[in-house]
Amino acid sequence: MTMYKELQPADLYRIRMPYPFSNYDRQLLTLLYQPMIGSDAISLYLTLWADGEMRSEDSTHYTLMNTLGKPAKAIFESRIQLEAIGLLKTFRKGGEGRSFIYELCPPLDPKTFFADPLLSMFLFSKIGESSYRRVRDRFVIQAPLTAGYEEVSRTFTDIFQPVHAKSGYPADQKELEARTDGEYEMEQDFDFTLLRQGLSEQLVPKRVLTPAIRNFIVKLSFLYGFGPLEMQKVVLLAIEDDYRIDEEGLRKAASDYYKMTVTTTAPKLEPVKKAEPKTQQPDTPQAPANKEDELIAYLESASPLQVLRDIADGKEPLPADVQLANQLVTQHGMEPAVVNVLLQYVLLRTDMKLTKAYVEKIASHWLRKNVTTAKQAMEFARIEHTQYMKWKNESGAAPKKAASAGRKPIREEKLPEWFNKKDEVETPGQGASSEQLEQEKQKLLAKLALKKRKGD
Repeated sequence: MTMYKELQPADLYRIRMPYPFSNYDRQLLTLLYQPMIGSDAISLYLTLWADGEMRSEDSTHYTLMNTLGKPAKAIFESRIQLEAIGLLKTFRKGGEGRSFIYELCPPLDPKTFFADPLLSMFLFSKIGESSYRRVRDRFVIQAPLTAGYEEVSRTFTDIFQPVHAKSGYPADQKELEARTDGEYEMEQDFDFTLLRQGLSEQLVPKRVLTPAIRNFIVKLSFLYGFGPLEMQKVVLLAIEDDYRIDEEGLRKAASDYYKMTVTTTAPKLEPVKKAEPKTQQPDTPQAPANKEDELIAYLESASPLQVLRDIADGKEPLPADVQLANQLVTQHGMEPAVVNVLLQYVLLRTDMKLTKAYVEKIASHWLRKNVTTAKQAMEFARIEHTQYMKWKNESGAAPKKAASAGRKPIREEKLPEWFNKKDEVETPGQGASSEQLEQEKQKLLAKLALKKRKGD
């Protein structure tokens, strides 16, 4: 029903090409855009390109379906991919006979493409580092051949001069075609007022936040999932000593801050998966069934910095705590979700004290056990709780005991809510412990049998 409203085979369409495209545009489409949006979308673009060069009359979408060998739904999905990436603009006219105008936009030039944080990261995530470098080098301008030469080109005013004759003025200018590359559009709300509140005029003058820089900040915010408060830190990292800021500096600062607070793995861009109606998707994933599932979802999605902030009721954590969490992720390769469980367990067990030795000892154990998910980490915390309590006392993380019986007993540290749910799940470690006991039992029986033979 939704597809019927969007596109029907009998709908008319007309192709508009403001200016001719070149073979260079075809290379850009093939090498830069095809890995991101797929061969089906590029095939649709090339078909519209070839069709638009030959004729300009209306056609039905049956024509496209027969040419591409695709159903209307596949053509629509390819069309919206082209629209999102900035290669196509679609105009619709309603009424009895619905019709469309497809305006083709040329691809961005390589310099603009690779300077864009979203497009360059999108391509990088699709083809990998080695292929990305090879494609980028394909469009690098070779060394100029003008070494040792002096430019002697004349300027406009050297050759031409105005003549003040009474010949009237040109006719009124009409709106003329201009080559505008396929720049994509974004709908992203960003609170620049909140961003400016945390940046003093002395450190970051208002003049440096030009429209181009503001647009770049919005793109980086979308790419890395940063809000105005995080982007404040990115801007402070990117500002130069002479109070200048450029796009490359912002890009590097955002990447470094993301690696420090989230993960060293670059973010990926994927098409949005829209949910189908419930009648068509009975197996749609349900909301978390209980609080533990809800907590696992939170720990899997939040960054370690956010977990530290939430445990402290929204207060910013100390740099030492952030650095410790960052080292676990970046230097030791722990998954952020596993670090989140570790931080929560240690902080609540040690009266909100993040002892480095204690944290690293548990982290080392989990690394050897190849713990990679929040659920696995929670299970290990339950199974090995007794051992972890011994490590806590050895590391000095345990609170001091009362000196005499007359004093009030010190309260027991809090445990995470998920800790006491061990009866709801089957712990794999219990089977392993039973197996070890059985092995010890067999060894003991063998020793007794040997002694008995010697006695005989």
